[in-house]
Amino acid sequence: MEMNFLAIAAAAVSTLVVGFVWYHPKVFGTVWMREAGLTEEQLKKGNMLKIFGLTLILSVLISMVVMMLTVHQIGAMGMVGGDPTTALPSYQVFMDDYGMAYRTFKHGAFHGFLAGLFFALPLIAINGLFEHKSAKYIFINSGYWIVSLMIMGAIICGWV
Repeated sequence: MEMNFLAIAAAAVSTLVVGFVWYHPKVFGTVWMREAGLTEEQLKKGNMLKIFGLTLILSVLISMVVMMLTVHQIGAMGMVGGDPTTALPSYQVFMDDYGMAYRTFKHGAFHGFLAGLFFALPLIAINGLFEHKSAKYIFINSGYWIVSLMIMGAIICGWV
């Protein structure tokens, strides 16, 4: 099993697409700006090339972790030290039987949802609590990551 860089890249780019829609002023953008304490003028001062470039790079890293969460066969590869050529014959028998089990867009979206709900939401909520942010702020940002991780999981699990 090898890493599919096209799926990783597509999943990473999906975070930008979801963000474009999610934080659009007609969706959650206006409320998010108010809850974050930001103005349009402040946002326009940011270096967009840097922000979007780093976002894409960090999203690639997230995509690689999402692949480990959604593609269960990676665990089998880990059991043989990552090199299937050195594995016992039982590894190949297992992969022949289960190599494509649970490799669907639906399964990936499910695990992406779980990652968002049980990992991203708590992280964002903890930061939001210490930063004295509102529940709206926490739920807008957490919702973005839940949806993004679902889409990332679907792309990766269904495509890799």
